[in-house]
Amino acid sequence: MFVPSFSLKDKLAVVTGAGRGIGQALSIGLAEAGSDVILLSRTRVDLEETAVEIEKLGRKAHILPTDVTSREDIKKVIAYIENHDLTIDILINNAGMNIRSSALEVTDDEWEKIMDTNLKSAFMMSQEVGKHMQGRKQGKIINIASVAGHVALRTGVVYASTKAAMIQMTKVLAMEWGQYNINVNSIGPWYFKTPLTKELLQNEEYVNDILNVTPLKRIGELKELVGPAVFLASDASNYVTGQTLFVDGGMTIHGF
Repeated sequence: MFVPSFSLKDKLAVVTGAGRGIGQALSIGLAEAGSDVILLSRTRVDLEETAVEIEKLGRKAHILPTDVTSREDIKKVIAYIENHDLTIDILINNAGMNIRSSALEVTDDEWEKIMDTNLKSAFMMSQEVGKHMQGRKQGKIINIASVAGHVALRTGVVYASTKAAMIQMTKVLAMEWGQYNINVNSIGPWYFKTPLTKELLQNEEYVNDILNVTPLKRIGELKELVGPAVFLASDASNYVTGQTLFVDGGMTIHGF
């Protein structure tokens, strides 16, 4: 009676950036735990690949090509959900990007593009889904932040700023929405093997720098992000809110 439930049976999750990398892995992982998944991304082909894997598990995948930087597109997602008599139990704000420029070289266009994709989209998704969850007085929101929002890295000032803001946004939303039984938490990954990091991880010197500040001495595997996400999405985390769980092999102990 003291072991909490990690099951997501009969839940419905919305995942942004679900077509590849972390978003794809989390979408499939939630399905393995029992959840149906609404898959959001600009590219239908990528979403179809994710959907095939989810349906192999006997769960339902809804493919909704969406630009999550567009309020209009996000409202269309909510309309789809309500028109199909669905209810959102879980939201994972994962969509993100980076342009690696030094601080003196960042352009206005780069600033706006990274901010819109990483931060503004997560806020707008949370805001629109939050309205839906408040009416039901329950829900789990998980923001995919980064260790770059906690320590200074070589990722670039704009990316780091978005992730630091996301961590703080998580805290404020948790404070405001706790009264509606909505848990808001974030996950802060370090380096994982994804399409976004593939080129960087081919640089042996750079990889050695990463490993030197990672106590577990290895790059993360995407499946190692699934457990933390399922925990935060399930009843096992019902008394956890406003927190950032760093999944980083211990990297944030001392920084990079």
